[in-house]
Amino acid sequence: MMKNVLLVYICLFGLLLPVSAQQLDAKEILDRTTDAFRQAGGIQAEFTVRTYAKGVLEGTSTGVIRLQGEKFQLDADGVKTWFDGRTQWSYLTGSDEVNVSEPTPEELQSINPYALLSIYKQGYHIKLGKTNTYGGKSAYEVILTATDKKQDLQCVILYVDKATFRPLCISMTQKGGSSVAIRITSYKSGQVYNDSSFTFDKKAYPTAEVIDLR
Repeated sequence: MMKNVLLVYICLFGLLLPVSAQQLDAKEILDRTTDAFRQAGGIQAEFTVRTYAKGVLEGTSTGVIRLQGEKFQLDADGVKTWFDGRTQWSYLTGSDEVNVSEPTPEELQSINPYALLSIYKQGYHIKLGKTNTYGGKSAYEVILTATDKKQDLQCVILYVDKATFRPLCISMTQKGGSSVAIRITSYKSGQVYNDSSFTFDKKAYPTAEVIDLR
């Protein structure tokens, strides 16, 4: 809520700024969000995922991700995934098998929600949304729209905490109308991880069938 008339005038003036100025503001928010992520060291984040088909909720799941730079370990929806910066191992608990691959940047975006922080640098029109709060916190709403109608990921909406520049929620809409909303429910920075945390340990899963897809 606005505290005084001056802030109201500032807000109204912001609505009159040209689109190019709004784009610069939105890009700066994303730049700071990316910088905050890179400077946070090891990260552990818990999240909730909701999937929609043409606006209708299809399912909900939870997960936890541990990140350090480009490396991550993800546990969500019955799949455990390790990525060491090049190779990815995906262990399916239901079938006791692990798929080994070398994912593309586009494939990583569908697995690691934080990989989405870099897509704004090319192929997307950026603007600020009108929402000022999210989950009871003061937040920025940044909307990214694909410049190519044929691109699979057509729209990304990112809600960022104004105080910390940490992502609060990432919503993605694909070509065809299906969408996914990833809400960060817990966030810890400054975590310390060994490189082994981001590789598959065969000794821990001795009966797993290894399927090399490289």
